[in-house]
Amino acid sequence: MREVFGSETGHTSARTTGRVEVIGRVSGQRSWSDAEKLEILAEAFRPGVRVRDVIARREVSSSLIYTWRKQARLGKLGGVAPALPAFAEVRVADVAAPAPQPATSTSGLICIEFPGGVRVSVDGSVDAGALARVLLVLR
Repeated sequence: MREVFGSETGHTSARTTGRVEVIGRVSGQRSWSDAEKLEILAEAFRPGVRVRDVIARREVSSSLIYTWRKQARLGKLGGVAPALPAFAEVRVADVAAPAPQPATSTSGLICIEFPGGVRVSVDGSVDAGALARVLLVLR
């Protein structure tokens, strides 16, 4: 954006004006209360939340987050540990052997031999319709 200023002599001067925006972090050390630390930890380790997003939003270094988490687990943050995700104990049970299947009885076994050496063996539980179709094809 330019502004032009006139003078009595007819000369003009141009001056550039604009907006300057400074974005930065607060320098120096910040003091966090135990309650604030626990609040930030609960937010950072909530399911579905990325820790780095909380770090950027809260302007906290990643090393502080993990230091606070360790302190919280040891009960050193106000004596209260936040509900942080933890691994669950898992026990693997012995796999039981499968129950033995009852042996099929060979009684009722039917063997059919065709000329040319083709042999069909079926037991008594065969589907009659399926057997008839097979025999028609083999004749």
